[in-house]
Amino acid sequence: MAIKTYKPTTPARRFMSNISNEDITAKPSVKGLLTKLKRHAGRNNTGRITSRHKQAGAKKQYRIIDFKRNKLDIPGKVAAIEYDPYRNCRIALVNYADGEKRYIIQPSGMKVGDTVQSAVSGIDIIAGNAMQLINIPVGTIVHNIELKPGKGGQMVRSAGGSAQVMGREDKYVTLRLPSSEMRKVLGVCMATIGSVGNEQFSNIVIGKAGRSRHLGIRPQTRGSAMNPVDHPHGGGEGKSNGSRHPVSPWGQKAKGLKTRKKNKHSNKYIVSRRKKGVR
Repeated sequence: MAIKTYKPTTPARRFMSNISNEDITAKPSVKGLLTKLKRHAGRNNTGRITSRHKQAGAKKQYRIIDFKRNKLDIPGKVAAIEYDPYRNCRIALVNYADGEKRYIIQPSGMKVGDTVQSAVSGIDIIAGNAMQLINIPVGTIVHNIELKPGKGGQMVRSAGGSAQVMGREDKYVTLRLPSSEMRKVLGVCMATIGSVGNEQFSNIVIGKAGRSRHLGIRPQTRGSAMNPVDHPHGGGEGKSNGSRHPVSPWGQKAKGLKTRKKNKHSNKYIVSRRKKGVR
């Protein structure tokens, strides 16, 4: 998938880039897999802004994705590769042998006409097939990983993401996640073979403010440009550096503060934490 650039007809166009859509083969055709999500623009049930810098953005419909991959032992054929406005990877429309249609996340290398299948075990290690982790060979690259059996994939779902099966121990499987964290997951949880497609997504340049607004992102104001009543960094004569460690408007340190609870129940499943500098 190539990065598309533009002629510099305006200052914003000069550096703007996008992902080419040559891999997209169709527009949404199954109305039953489309729904509307209510957009809150960062506001809670009383109408107060609780998450700043958010707005509704461009109108879009949510595609219902099959994260559970619970249609076992029924082969399906990839009918189309489509764009999804709610995620940074492409999605694939799968027509199953019993007539049902579902969307799945498109793994890297998947194309129209490919056959995919879900099973507990005993199917080929091909991108797009889904199996229980305990039956996937050590060293295999996987994505869309469940944390609770039957709940659906919760980890490794964004563009270019992949985890690797590192080993098995009793009823658990050890995975190396994209953050380099090593974590144990129950072996009966489902995972999909391969890495997520659209790997070039992280290289695109937004280029102009209006494009961020379409994505639902409102502008941020620097604390040092505010008054002291509005932000701890505010005030001072002329431009000043704040003379203190960066903090949020409410005084919480913004860099390096560990916010994970020390007694969190999932600590026992983490074999080693992520390395510094790896996101």
